[in-house]
Amino acid sequence: QVQLVESGGGLVQAGGSLRLSCTASGRTGSVYAMGWFRQAPGKERDVVAVINYRGAGTYYADSVKARFSISRDNAKNTVHLQMNSLKPDDTAVYYCAASYRNGIYASKYDYPYWGQGTQVTVSS
Repeated sequence: QVQLVESGGGLVQAGGSLRLSCTASGRTGSVYAMGWFRQAPGKERDVVAVINYRGAGTYYADSVKARFSISRDNAKNTVHLQMNSLKPDDTAVYYCAASYRNGIYASKYDYPYWGQGTQVTVSS
């Protein structure tokens, strides 16, 4: 099994920045693709950004392009999400996800491993 723990969420004013981190433990040898998803109240869990194992391939939702950046450190089994120019619409619970397949997967159904989520609230 793989366990994922997120950190770095919080309350920030519009225009501000936050950096989310997710650390994997357990059978980390089976962790390849990783990503961040978010879910606002009453809405579906949607992709934010994903990254392949080597970090050379990424995908971003249109709503966060040019504002968010995903990166990973495989030596530390960690993936990060740098969020800049935050907007109130970015308010959601952010979830880290991991897959045992390598590639760039934007669907939540491609990820069997999930963290517990971290709240991000952006005030106007």
